[in-house]
Amino acid sequence: MRQLSETDQDAIRIAQGPMFSRWLEQITATGGCSHPVHLSGSTTTLDGVTGEVVRHYDTHDEPGERLLVRCRNRRATVCPACSRLHAGDTYHLVRAGLFGGKNVPDSVRHRPRLFVTLTAPSFGPVHRPSERCRPRRHSGVCEHGRPIGCGAVHAPDAAVVGQPICVDCYDYTAHVLWHAHASKLWDRFVIDVRRRLASAIGLVQSRFAQHARLSFARVAEYQKRAAVHVHAVIRLDGPNGPDDEPPAWGTAELLTDAVNASARRVLFRTPYSQAVGELALRWGAQIDARPLRADGNGTGDDAVAAYVAKYVTKGASETGAGTDHALTSWTDIELARISEHVRTLMRTCWRLGGLSEYEHLNLRSWAHTLGYRGHILTKSRAYSTTYAALRAERARHTGHGDVDDAVVERNWRYVGSGLTPGAALIAAGVAEDLALSREIAHEQRSGSLREVGS
Repeated sequence: MRQLSETDQDAIRIAQGPMFSRWLEQITATGGCSHPVHLSGSTTTLDGVTGEVVRHYDTHDEPGERLLVRCRNRRATVCPACSRLHAGDTYHLVRAGLFGGKNVPDSVRHRPRLFVTLTAPSFGPVHRPSERCRPRRHSGVCEHGRPIGCGAVHAPDAAVVGQPICVDCYDYTAHVLWHAHASKLWDRFVIDVRRRLASAIGLVQSRFAQHARLSFARVAEYQKRAAVHVHAVIRLDGPNGPDDEPPAWGTAELLTDAVNASARRVLFRTPYSQAVGELALRWGAQIDARPLRADGNGTGDDAVAAYVAKYVTKGASETGAGTDHALTSWTDIELARISEHVRTLMRTCWRLGGLSEYEHLNLRSWAHTLGYRGHILTKSRAYSTTYAALRAERARHTGHGDVDDAVVERNWRYVGSGLTPGAALIAAGVAEDLALSREIAHEQRSGSLREVGS
């Protein structure tokens, strides 16, 4: 035993414990969560009419008198098990708004729908993967004495890809402030799309809601240059949302024109600063709006849902565009394992965060995400179901949901989180086994479908 590592010794100690079987059941129930939350308490379910106890659960008889529940962290770098669950929920959330289901009518797949990509503007030329990075007919240098072009051929995963050609020419201040106001820019974009749709058919904007509703789900993704861009599903419904057919004038072509025009026109002006001035923030020139068609001639609904679900689990550290934890000091920035480009963006967040005119942006608190303060995934209320509804449905499916017409008394308290090294090793094995089982089941289902179709 002494020759074994501390982790292995801890794992053996847990496995030899008298309540190991029940502890393993709890770990399996969390899906092999890397950082489970430890709770202590009880839940009593009473009949709403008679007051009779229908069900009672208490952690008194559990290992360590505690119950382990999922951490629910969406980032794969923090908890692979919970990130897979979150990706699955996101897939069903987005897919329901495309196909129907989850209390959304199937007719939504025949509505005008677009898959839209909006990018950040250029803050300065960066290296890019291509046959030749940035060829120039005439060589030259910038005002800082550095070449303005690059004739090299970079592999897609080369470290230099996304890094500025000249760090002194790159506008780090505009990059950070664009991130800080990206959500505001999206809000103005949605408002302007509604305005353009109304104007196109002669409606006053205030009356648009009486005729149609714009529904959407969007996800933010970091590009190689550490700038966020947005992927969104946009759908045109009737005034009551997915239960209403859109008006006859509501076509995919009209929606596409409105999206393209708004993406090029809308802007947001930052508060004036003596150090920075006033910036006019816009979307980048690269705009893509692809119609989603129910007849299969176009981008597939399943592919779109899977694409959005994949990116919702990626944290800033996984894409090389930040860290998954907040930075509390300048020293944290200097010690972070990141590229110099990202480090300079973090330093810019810290410097701008000290200015009173940007105090409301909390840039120092968001330095780890390079100033981006929005949620990774957001949606309009009427787009489809919610994460809460999906979790409640899963709880009912596993027999942990509330009983109809019952009174539930809960008494819980937080007593800890995380796992010991040995426990973490066992949980990782459980998570891998469950993932493998899902892959095998998926392959078997796919094989069965192919046999049926042949």
